[in-house]
Amino acid sequence: MSKNNVSFSTYALIGTMLFGLFFGAGNLIFPIQLGQMAGENFWPALIGFLVTATGLPLLGILAIGLTGSNGLRDLGSRVHPIFGLVFSVALYLTIGPFFAIPRTATVPFTVGFEPFIAPEHLTLFLALFSFIFFAIVYYFSLNPAKIMDYIGKYLTPAFLIFLFVLIIISVIKPMSSFQGAVGDYIDHAFISGFKEGYNTLDALASLAFGIVVINAIKQQGITDKKAIANTTWKAGLFAILLMSIIYGFITYMGAMSVGTIGSFENGALIFAAVADHYFGSFGAILLAIIIVLACLKTSIGLITSCSEFFHEVFPRISYKWYVFILCAVSFTIANFGLNNIITYSVPVLMFLYPLAIVLILLALCAPLFKARRAVFATAMFFTFFISIMDAYTALIPNVKAAQLDFLDSIVAFYAEFLPFYSLGLGWIVPAFVGALLGYVYTLFKKA
Repeated sequence: MSKNNVSFSTYALIGTMLFGLFFGAGNLIFPIQLGQMAGENFWPALIGFLVTATGLPLLGILAIGLTGSNGLRDLGSRVHPIFGLVFSVALYLTIGPFFAIPRTATVPFTVGFEPFIAPEHLTLFLALFSFIFFAIVYYFSLNPAKIMDYIGKYLTPAFLIFLFVLIIISVIKPMSSFQGAVGDYIDHAFISGFKEGYNTLDALASLAFGIVVINAIKQQGITDKKAIANTTWKAGLFAILLMSIIYGFITYMGAMSVGTIGSFENGALIFAAVADHYFGSFGAILLAIIIVLACLKTSIGLITSCSEFFHEVFPRISYKWYVFILCAVSFTIANFGLNNIITYSVPVLMFLYPLAIVLILLALCAPLFKARRAVFATAMFFTFFISIMDAYTALIPNVKAAQLDFLDSIVAFYAEFLPFYSLGLGWIVPAFVGALLGYVYTLFKKA
């Protein structure tokens, strides 16, 4: 059966599910910190953030939905099967046990418990909290269907209601006015917001979630290819618009907060301080409970999807063992603390994001060059040499031992001759040139 006339309620249902998949710990902490740093440069910073935090995820969903790919590995195989495997493994590790899953434990701890714990006891209590958190995640990830349904129906709406109460009060009773911008947000607010959007991990996650959306659409009885494509972009647009509205208000909340509560080293502490300002310690505890529940949902979803992926790629290890391994690794990394997780994720994101963006754009433009592999391969090859240096540049401030003179020379060369490199967008021209060379090659080969 195929349905060509899809109702708005279907778009809304799938869009809400997609919103639930995307909206996790990072979606709260990064926009509020962006607001604090951007201050009076609120609008250009927010627009830059929305491009990468909502625009790219929508394109990622479309790249899977419109090309008919059976997931990320299939899409990556358009470059080369080995690339498809390596890139998908790297991406699942990033949105999984290395960064995103540990963050689901550290954010609720930082928001709800850290303000009430003496600094000398933080390490012990983080270990206890994260152990209990991942024990619960492990238990429900073994058979996630019921708990995911329960949390999706009740806990996510409860979280959103509390969040909107906080947002409405912050708009009606603003804490102060916009302060001056700080750091890179003084002169490069748009680009700084653009790169901050990387931290949500949603563009990377969209490549993994794309197939989930397609399957959800098919479960609604929609099997016609055009109807699937239409439903994909409309449901994606619904989710992205909802996220954009929430991002705007959270960023505004952060921008208005500095004059009253001061600045903090991460967004989780800012959220805790804002909740305490409006609701007192009761508000902070309530916020913590709801964020714990919301992050549990996200964590269970990520553990489940990562375990299913790795079991499919390396089937000798059972799904249950993957759940245990991923929970154990996530617990270990969570105990390095939220600041360290954010700091060391940046080099990895600076490496993966240009490759992901170029892959998404090539997939969407594939009909123009008949999806020829040479175009995919040369564009990604050229992009790799820029993204690897972006990762190196982001790593050096925190790992001085990794600094090498010949790599510094390459960075200096790029900075002098490569357009947009100083803005963190040096991959644009090489990717375009690579795609063009690949296309010319296919014409000569055909001739």
